[in-house]
Amino acid sequence: MITEQETVVSQEKFDEMVKELDNLKTVRRTEIAKNLEYARSLGDLSENAEYQEARELQAATEERIRKLEELVKRAKIITDGKKKDVVGFGSAVTIKKEGGDAHEYMIVGSEEADMRQHKLSHVSPLGSALMGKKKGDVFTFETPNGKQTYTVEKVA
Repeated sequence: MITEQETVVSQEKFDEMVKELDNLKTVRRTEIAKNLEYARSLGDLSENAEYQEARELQAATEERIRKLEELVKRAKIITDGKKKDVVGFGSAVTIKKEGGDAHEYMIVGSEEADMRQHKLSHVSPLGSALMGKKKGDVFTFETPNGKQTYTVEKVA
């Protein structure tokens, strides 16, 4: 069971977040500190564009570090324990609208969702409608353009 405080991710995404966090805390913080020191050396801080830019970058980096630390702390890693014939986390599912083209998606956690890569969040309207479905199931979900009905063509 997944609680609201948990962030569902694959092991691959978890490792990616930990690596980014480590890079931000070590390499990026050092680079920003050097930029700030250089900008301070240029003189009047009130009219120093380099200093202002470095401070904004520092703030954005610290915010990203805080977000990643929270995500890593709340992460629930979903392993490959899925049922092969039922849509769940990590499933590759092909759906088709009547008279339309087939579309393939992978069901992932919200942190991994990326429609350009056909990675669909389990909490999105389509993702949540797909969860638990099997090949041949017909399902309907709500979109801004009204209800859409699709058939599950394949689950892998």
